[in-house]
Amino acid sequence: MPFLSRSRGPAESVPLPYEASSPEGLAARWVQWVAAAGPLANPVEDEDGRHAAANQPDDVWFLAGSTGEPWERNCVVPAGRPLFVPAFNWWESPSAGPAPVVERAFGSVTLDGVPQQLQEIGTPVPFVVSGVRLNGINGSKRPAPTTVWGLWALIPPPAPGTHEVRIHGGDGHGFELQVGYRLAVGGSDPGYSST
Repeated sequence: MPFLSRSRGPAESVPLPYEASSPEGLAARWVQWVAAAGPLANPVEDEDGRHAAANQPDDVWFLAGSTGEPWERNCVVPAGRPLFVPAFNWWESPSAGPAPVVERAFGSVTLDGVPQQLQEIGTPVPFVVSGVRLNGINGSKRPAPTTVWGLWALIPPPAPGTHEVRIHGGDGHGFELQVGYRLAVGGSDPGYSST
């Protein structure tokens, strides 16, 4: 295959071993979303939200935590989309079985100061991740069996307007993250913070 005809993005997605809208399906799709971004647009390492809209599906809007940095992000979210966000998650790739449960993990997600219900979600069997080269999941374009476990919030679609999401979580062994999002739901770009 000639160099110029090679795809720059992720390979076509492989069907999931569970329903795409199920909790396990949403968690697996979130991992595939992260893997679809290269290192310069990784949503987990996005400092200000400028990459938040990349590769988003049509039925849900994914938000990301961080690798420990206290990021403050801004993004525009289409009206009518539920939000799916991990307070803490852990993935394995390659994996032969379910991701291990992180027993001491903790987390919280708030929308406009209101705590959102967290659900412990783990993928019982591996799903395939085919991301872009140097992606934040497995670093490879090669398909790899992957599993994920975490504490997740599925937030009903926020009303149009400006909203704040706060994410806090950790593994109970010293890793901790705190991320904030300022969302413009159904609106225009809220701008990027330069700090």
